[in-house]
Order: sequence, then structure tokens, then C-alpha cells
Amino acid sequence: MAPQQTGSRKRKAAEAEEGAGSCSSPGPSAAMATAEAGQAEGSLLLVKRPRRPVAHRSLVHYLQGRALGDEGHPGLAGFEGDLRSYGVLRLPELLRERQLVLGPLNKVFASQWLNARQVVCGTKCNTLFVVDVKTDHVMRIPLMRDRVPDLSGGGSPSCGIHAVELNPSKTLMATGGENPNSLAFYQLPTLDPVCLGDIQGHRDWIFAIAWMSDTLAVSGSRDGTVALWQVDPDMFNGSIAWHKDAGLPVYAHIRPIDTEAIPKATTNPSNRKVRALAYSNQNQELGAVSLDGYFHLWKPRSSLSRLLSLRLPYCRENVCLTYCDELSLYAVGSQSHVSFLDLRQGQQNIPPLCSREGGTGVRSLSVHQHIVTVGTGHGSLLFYDIRAQKFLEERSAASPDMFPVPSGRKLKLTCGSGWIDQDDFLENYVAGVEDFPNALYTHCYNWPEMKLFVGGGPLASGVHGNYAGLWS
Repeated sequence: MAPQQTGSRKRKAAEAEEGAGSCSSPGPSAAMATAEAGQAEGSLLLVKRPRRPVAHRSLVHYLQGRALGDEGHPGLAGFEGDLRSYGVLRLPELLRERQLVLGPLNKVFASQWLNARQVVCGTKCNTLFVVDVKTDHVMRIPLMRDRVPDLSGGGSPSCGIHAVELNPSKTLMATGGENPNSLAFYQLPTLDPVCLGDIQGHRDWIFAIAWMSDTLAVSGSRDGTVALWQVDPDMFNGSIAWHKDAGLPVYAHIRPIDTEAIPKATTNPSNRKVRALAYSNQNQELGAVSLDGYFHLWKPRSSLSRLLSLRLPYCRENVCLTYCDELSLYAVGSQSHVSFLDLRQGQQNIPPLCSREGGTGVRSLSVHQHIVTVGTGHGSLLFYDIRAQKFLEERSAASPDMFPVPSGRKLKLTCGSGWIDQDDFLENYVAGVEDFPNALYTHCYNWPEMKLFVGGGPLASGVHGNYAGLWS
């Protein structure tokens, strides 16, 4: 016979509250005994929860918590997110330019931050280099050579390196090779060559690269194809390349695991060059833009599967593409507009924005949270708030004692003159061309340190020059 239980429910509840408030916690056997007693009473004993600290949503409390390492403090995570969003919205008006000296390089086409002070860039003159934004020191990176020299005449050193992309873990970098039709992979942070995609790959210049994962990349070419590449650095340890020049490291030569052609449009079947790529990690889908005015959506797995093709509203010079994770939409840059594609809605529910920069075109495009940064062909940076559906405005105050308020004027950062070859300048000046704006072909943010690298060069194709600037 079980022993008869004695004692009141109130005393049991009081004892439970004392146990909850004590420093030592009961062991498993004690907890089991308490549970059995509760079941025998046929009632649930309510234990008072510890009171949470009050979440102070002010900058002072946030900085105090961060200084004390109080990362788990309730309210700090949300406040930090709000503060970051505010910084993204206010950063453009605080940026100030410092031009970087690159020497006689011609037109910076691509760029990515390697670390807090180094940016890797590719140029029209087929140069791959790293620039130190603090010292202006430029270090050239040797380009990888094809196993067999290109005999087709399709590749030309003057076309340049149009894309530089880092994988998600920043352990590999994909870019162009000495032959602009080939895809080169480098190890990071050492920049040692890993492999070169030159076997059964593209037959024309590579314009765009996107990473699907740390080892899977896609390239888009002027030959109208997209290629899927599998890269695993462990596969190439100890591999022997065809050349053994003194002082040059060896690397492997690979082929794509799948290649698919862009469908030919009836309007302009000869101009299906792939110009830009953007990957949606949350949807596991790849967007591609071709110069015939179409947007294509692919599902990249072990092969490439095309899901759909859409006619873009503005078809001239669609040369850049990005994806907004926060709002789940693609942004396409054309000659004078940025179009937004929300594929979940099946239609375009956000009106396009017009750059109004004299038709010089949108040359570079990026998005962070809900702010789109637009690099134009006229040497200016514009900033567009997708949620508010308007450009960011300059802020001014009537007096130093007043808080700055929006002035109604569009915020526009104008880049400096950069460097230009004087022989080309005089030749084109005689021909009647007096204005040589720098097209901003690339820009990339270092958000942790609130810095922006911008690169480009003269818009006129026959003028040799470059522009590089650190905005901070």
C-alpha cells in the first residue's frame, strides 16, 4: 500500500516557488519525485518564471551592452538590426571620396573586397590586381593560361576581365583567365591558382559569374551559353598542369559539368549574349539577362534546368542584374532604367525607376536590405529606396542648430576625374568630343566598416583611362 500523502497544496506551491528562486537546481531524482507528487494531487503546480530584464531601446544602453559583451540581452538584437537599417539609409549622404592611383590601367570592370583594406579588380586591359585602399599599392596577379593556345581568334586581350566573384565562405575566387573565354579559380586568401575551366567550355568572352555554393559556380558568356562548374580544391592537390615554367605554380584544367544555350528570341535571335547573372539563395534559382532583352530563370542542381523566360520592359543595354533577398525580387539595369521583377507575384508590381542621367545607362547595380545603389555611365552614384519607391534625398539644415531635413533634391555622389591618357584625350578632343565622363562599371560595399569601392573609366570606348575611388 502506498504511503498516505500529507500536506496542503499551498505549502507545496510555496516550496516549489522557493526551489525555483534558489541558486541550486534539483537533480533528476528530485524532479521526478516532484512530478509524481503533482500527478497524485491531480493538479498542476504553477512555478513563477524569472522576470526578464527590461529591454532598453536607446543608443546608450545598446553601446553599454555591446561593450560588456551582452549579446544575449533581450532587445539588443532587434535594436542592432534597427540601427543597421538606419545606417544603411543614412550612409550614402555621409560618404566622402578619396581617389586611388592605379597607374596606366584601362577601365576597371569588376571588383570585390578581399578583406578590410584590399580589393581585387579586373580591367579592360586584361589585368587582374589587388589594390590596398590605404596605401594605393597595386599588386598584379598572374593570369592562368589555357592548356592549348586559342586558335579560333574569338578571344582578345582587349576585351578584359568582366567578372570577379568570391564563393560564400570566401575561400575561392572565380574570374577570367589569360584567354577571356576561360574561367579561372584561385585559392583565398593566398591567391594561389587552383584550376582553369578551358576544356569544352565557352567559345567567347565570359561576361558574368555567380556562385551557387562553395564549390558550384555558373558562368555566362557572349556565346549565348551558361555553364555549370564543380570546383573542389581537395581534388586538385598534387595535380600536374601542362606547363612547368620556373616560379609559376601548377594548376588543373577542368571542363563544365553542364552547358545550356539561351533560347533564341524571335525579335533578335543573333544577340542572345549573356550579360549578367544573379543567384537567389533562398529560392535556389539563378537569374540571367541576355542582350536581346530577356530575363531567364534557371534551376541549377547537378545540371541546368530553365524555368522561364520573360521579355524585359526596357530592352536596350541590359548589362547588370542583382537580387534583393529582403524583398525577394530581381533588379535589372538597362540604358536608362532599373526594372524590378517579383516572380512570386507573376507580374511587375513595383514601377521601374529612371536614372535620368542623359541616357548614359546603368552600368553597375547592387542592393543591400531595401536600398539600391546605381552606378551610371555619367560618373555618378544614385540611391533608391525600394520600399518608399523614391530616390534618397539630400538633407540640409537652415542653420547649424537645426536638425537636417530632406531638401527635395535627389542625392547624387559625383565621382572624380580619375586618370586619362592624354594622347587619346587630344585625339578625341580634335574630333569634337569634349566631355569624358567616367562610367562606373563596378562598385562593392564593405558594410562592416561602412566603405564603398567604386571603379570604372572613360565611357568612350576609344579613350584609355581609369577611375578608382574609396568612399568612406
